Amino acid sequence: MLLMAPAAAGELPVPAILLMLAALLAAAKIFGELAERIGQPAVLGELVAGVALGPSVLGLVDPAVPSVHLLAEIGVIILLFQIGLETDLRRLLKTGGAAAAVALVGVLLPFGLGFAVSSFLGLGHLEALVVSAALTATSVGITARVLSDLGRLQDPESQIVLGAAVIDDIVGLVILAVVGQLVAGAALTPQGVGVTTLVAFGFVGAALLIGRIVVPPLFRLLGRIGREHTLAAMGLVVAFLTAVLADRVGSALIIGAFTAGLVFAPTPHAHPIERGVTRLGHFFVPIFFVSVGAAVDVRAFAEPRVLLIGGLLIAVAVIGKVAAGFAPFWFRGRKLVIGVGMVPRGEVGLIFAQTGLAAGVLDAGLFAALTLMVMVTTFVAPPTLKLLLGADPMADAPDRDGAPAQLVNDA
Repeated sequence: MLLMAPAAAGELPVPAILLMLAALLAAAKIFGELAERIGQPAVLGELVAGVALGPSVLGLVDPAVPSVHLLAEIGVIILLFQIGLETDLRRLLKTGGAAAAVALVGVLLPFGLGFAVSSFLGLGHLEALVVSAALTATSVGITARVLSDLGRLQDPESQIVLGAAVIDDIVGLVILAVVGQLVAGAALTPQGVGVTTLVAFGFVGAALLIGRIVVPPLFRLLGRIGREHTLAAMGLVVAFLTAVLADRVGSALIIGAFTAGLVFAPTPHAHPIERGVTRLGHFFVPIFFVSVGAAVDVRAFAEPRVLLIGGLLIAVAVIGKVAAGFAPFWFRGRKLVIGVGMVPRGEVGLIFAQTGLAAGVLDAGLFAALTLMVMVTTFVAPPTLKLLLGADPMADAPDRDGAPAQLVNDA
């Protein structure tokens, strides 16, 4: 029986929400532990738990419930803040050329292949545009979590994936904004695209510049008068405010949270903040991944048309991103790891699909096909990364200065 008898405005009574959260957290931890026992990242188990608990299977978790959606959003914000705290911006910038090449090819190639497949299937231009746009997405949250679980976040390949995924997310926001304007009947102009692009990239640079000036002295003062948990709480305040600011200027919440982590990363307060945020993340972050899995409707996959379109989209989705990993030909590391790290579409791909469905551009079948593509690309990446990175744990080890050798030659 579903726990979905709505109270008011689509929300559930508090006891029903608590039951849903209990089922969600228990399943996330159990499936996560089982995944790790068989040598896979915990995030894979959490995604499977979401599918099992979702409306199309057991019906115990509905990701559309406002409170669950809110907790999931907080979870991905905390996750990207954590990733930012663990990221050395100088090392990340050293991968700038490689990350930009991966991101550029990772957008253009899947988009072009997707448009070709859509035209072959006889879809209209607007439908083809939405489908192709969804193929450009990369879920930085899922890939970053897998790399973090494997302890490989500081590998040069991981740094390139992280940088490219962030660029992909920003470019994806630009594409999503343009698609939204076209769906609304607006004309596509170079000026409009240019302004949207400038705002998206400009926010990250401006936030880093201002944050590096304002945050260190403020937290030095807090460090003298407050305890560690106070620093962690205030760090979250900065992350939330930066996320809101990013959203207000037309960027994304997760880009703001990641940028806030980058601001704190080089400061002496990064470690106490990270300890506090990590404890909080044990509750919120699994909610996000379970909700991503729960959004998958497995019942729609029984239709032959959905399977045909979905299968073709999966093929071009994987080929486009894996090929993008080989774009930085000068990089001497494992390019296949980069390509596979760019494959999962996750919540970002679902946002594209949901936007097209809500606007009436996609019918239920096309939406299901896109959902199938998102589901497969999201599920295939974690075990594949585990296989590739687990095969040689000493590969790409840092040198004595702590900087991976590849990055020295990649600047």
